Amino acid sequence: MAQASSDDLTAHIAQVHQRLLEAYGKPARRGCSDPVGSLVQTILSQNTSDVNTARAYASLRAAFPDWRAVMTAPTEAVADAIRSGGLANQKAPRIQAVLRAIYETRGAFDLNWLADLPVEEARRWLSSLPGVGNKTASIVLLFCFDMPAFPVDTHVHRVTRRLGLAPANASPDQVMRIIEAHAPPDWFYPLHLNLIRHGRAVCKAQKPRCNACILADLCAFAGNLSRPQRVQ
Repeated sequence: MAQASSDDLTAHIAQVHQRLLEAYGKPARRGCSDPVGSLVQTILSQNTSDVNTARAYASLRAAFPDWRAVMTAPTEAVADAIRSGGLANQKAPRIQAVLRAIYETRGAFDLNWLADLPVEEARRWLSSLPGVGNKTASIVLLFCFDMPAFPVDTHVHRVTRRLGLAPANASPDQVMRIIEAHAPPDWFYPLHLNLIRHGRAVCKAQKPRCNACILADLCAFAGNLSRPQRVQ
């Protein structure tokens, strides 16, 4: 079977993007006054809900006056502050290691200088921090600096592959590269958030609601459309 062209893939992404906009609307931009805080909050969000993430982050900020205090506190105290977010004993030392790396490299708890770098260089620097991968780095770059980075979390990873936007065996980083290569950057923010919404509400991991899905006729997983292999 012949591979689909790059233009075909862009057109398929466009169909998905437009239908998601019609179903969920265009997400409002979230403010980001503290990129370091956004990075810490993204670390806290791993393997937990948004509610627990917000609760743990609020508890952390209430427990310590600033990022230096978080960095220098006993790890057990940081873990206690973020306990409601889950995996506190793993996340606390990771947060402290990230804060330490930022401070030792820059002499301040500041990431605003990343806005002046090309996206790949900025993502590479963030991904060099302890426990920070491309997803977390891309969230900071997209949400805080409006840079053309496409974060791929578990929902985005699942839904894009089911839709045939990426090969079924594609890794999250491969999905990121595919979307970034075949979609305009101004789609990244709404497409990322709407894919998450769709993954939570309809295209669930265990029991996807294919009969109620607005994308079913575009979806390889649903079996309603025979599609050529997608370019990688």
